[in-house]
Amino acid sequence: MSHSHAHSHFGDLANQTTKRLAISLGLTAAFVVVEILAGIFGNSLALLTDAAHNFTDVIALGLSWYAVKLATQPAHAGKTFGYHRAGILVALVNSTTLTLIALGIFYEAWKRLISPPEVDSAILITVGALAFLINAGTAWLVKSGSEHDLNLRSTFLHLMGDVMSTLGAVIAGVIIYFTQWNWLDPLVSVLIGVFILWNAWGILRQSIHILLESTPESIDLNSMVDTLLKVEGVRGVHDLHVWSINESLRALSAHIVTDDVSISAGASIQQNLNEILTHQFNIQHTTLQLECAGCAHTLLFCDINETSHEHEHATG
Repeated sequence: MSHSHAHSHFGDLANQTTKRLAISLGLTAAFVVVEILAGIFGNSLALLTDAAHNFTDVIALGLSWYAVKLATQPAHAGKTFGYHRAGILVALVNSTTLTLIALGIFYEAWKRLISPPEVDSAILITVGALAFLINAGTAWLVKSGSEHDLNLRSTFLHLMGDVMSTLGAVIAGVIIYFTQWNWLDPLVSVLIGVFILWNAWGILRQSIHILLESTPESIDLNSMVDTLLKVEGVRGVHDLHVWSINESLRALSAHIVTDDVSISAGASIQQNLNEILTHQFNIQHTTLQLECAGCAHTLLFCDINETSHEHEHATG
């Protein structure tokens, strides 16, 4: 049996990320208080909506900060895969809260569209402009690394939702100032809610995909198996499992059928397979078990439940 590990040393990167998250957390938390007060005094749903979204950003930033810190902890007897899934759980929480916020926005906006209250456009414009600058700055701090980290991307989308929210609030405030169209305030909130819901669904779907240990979407298993079968000495592949530990860390386990070869020849086959899986399919953790032809079944994907039942009947 062979193991291949290509885990990167991301301690320094994690420290930089946690510092940026901490700065973003402090700025966002301070502004939430300002925006709530402004929304109340200005009677603006758009500002209160953005304040609510900012408050969830405080939670999201705090959870993301903790998840990044936790992911650097080494594996141990109780957590043999380490804490890499912590970020996926945070992404799931963030996307769920985003969905709930969007639904709440739709409900409140509907009530205000029926009977639009008067909005203080000056407060809406002033606070919205300040919020836009703060949200854009914090989003920029979190963006680095979010392309390949679902945890950071869920937080980044939280913050980008705020950027869009505050930009919409400023635009609505300017139009209301000149036209007195107070219904624009809840309308902007609806548009913000749609944007939030769209992004939340993408993160929620991907989080569930990873937690269910589904095959990474970018991997074509048929192509992978064909490539492995072309390696000299490989006669078959079965009991294949490919899954993601987090968005960027993938794992694979498989039984490889070979001729009845020596240990050194088997080690050479394993090395060739590991190099292909690492460089062509970006799989960082592989577990390969070599078997000689005729030793076991040849099902490419094993049914774990059926295997368990068969084992119980055989030993019962």
